[in-house]
Order: sequence, then C-alpha cells, then structure tokens
Amino acid sequence: MNEHAMKLLVVDDERHFLETLVKRLGRRGFSVRGADSGERALEEMSASPADVVVLDVKMPGISGLETLQRIKADYPLTEVVMLTAHADMEAAAEGMEFGAFDYLMKPMDIDELVYKIEDAWRRRSLRGLKIQQMRSRARTSPDET
Repeated sequence: MNEHAMKLLVVDDERHFLETLVKRLGRRGFSVRGADSGERALEEMSASPADVVVLDVKMPGISGLETLQRIKADYPLTEVVMLTAHADMEAAAEGMEFGAFDYLMKPMDIDELVYKIEDAWRRRSLRGLKIQQMRSRARTSPDET
C-alpha cells in the first residue's frame, strides 16, 4: 500500500485494542500512529495531519463525533472511518452526516478495515487532485475583468 506513504491515525480509548490495531496495520505497510483520546487525536492532527483517521465513536472526554467534526472543520480533505459498537449505530449514522467516509462495527475484520482505509485514501487522493487541477486552471486562465 505505499502510494505516497499515506499517513494514518487510529483513535481509540481502549489501550490494548489501539496498540494491537496500530501494530497490525503497521505490519500491512501503513504509516500508522495511535491516539488514545479525542484530545490527543487533535494534537496529533495539529502536529502532522493524517490523510485517513480511524476513529472510535464512543470515548470519554471529547467524543468521537465531536472529534470528527473538529477534524473535518480543520482538515476537510482528511477522510474518517468511524468504529462503532452495535449500541452506537445511531451515532455512526450521525457521523456520516458530519462527513465521515464510512463506519465499521466492532469487532471488525482486519481485511475489511484495510479495504475501507484504502478506499478512503483513494477518495482523499482524488479530491486533492481535483483541487490541484482547479487551482492550476485558475492560475493559467486569463482574467475576465
């Protein structure tokens, strides 16, 4: 998967789950780091924005939904895949309204998560390319004043 070394951030307050997921995704070639809270995720994004974020819906402190909203406000090209337990399906649907790329139910299959991450990365890359093309056209087209 090393297309331009996508930066991946995994956010989950369950420490063991987070460490395991970061390790497993790292073994699959992702440049991945973890954050154990919404607050920490926002700090990580500020230090080095991720291209794709895998974000747990239910966390103490800043919730997953609030973290999602802040990420999308400050980093609109970043794609977010929400992780949710069955009881939080309503929150996952709400996350889609706030701009999440997609969501998965916990516990999820690692292959399915990898597929969603790669799909989110493709979408992010295409959106970034379209923006570059629009900016390029704007610079090269004659002024119509």
